[in-house]
Amino acid sequence: MGILESMNIGAKALHVHGNRIDVHAKNIANVDTPNYVRKIPVINATDDVSFHGLLNTMKEDVFGIGTLPYLEGGVAWGGVMEDPTLGDKLYRPGHPDADENGYIRASNVNPMVDIADALIAQRAYEANLAVVNIAKTMAYRAVEIGK
Repeated sequence: MGILESMNIGAKALHVHGNRIDVHAKNIANVDTPNYVRKIPVINATDDVSFHGLLNTMKEDVFGIGTLPYLEGGVAWGGVMEDPTLGDKLYRPGHPDADENGYIRASNVNPMVDIADALIAQRAYEANLAVVNIAKTMAYRAVEIGK
């Protein structure tokens, strides 16, 4: 894997983890909004890097025994899905969103879960920013060697 591939993987990861932080921030902001359904970010691996996936990739190259295939790696943004758990029913007969019995559905956001998930996403963002910066420094040093 070259320097540019490292920067590309890091840049994709920055995009994905930035989106994760945005989703969790919106959830936290809507913790008291009636009928708000918590959003869950979906993240996918760009390659199947499991042992089974690696073996399936290697079986295509029978004569390349002992060599690992090139896997791009990284993450891809899969969008968001709604949390299927329901919020509590609250009796608010004068509320504009109340049903015929006077109940509204509270938000199903647990702020502690979203704060913890946002912190994990922030750490992943910072780690990938460090990867991009290290790759940038390596590229700069390689140019300096060539002078």
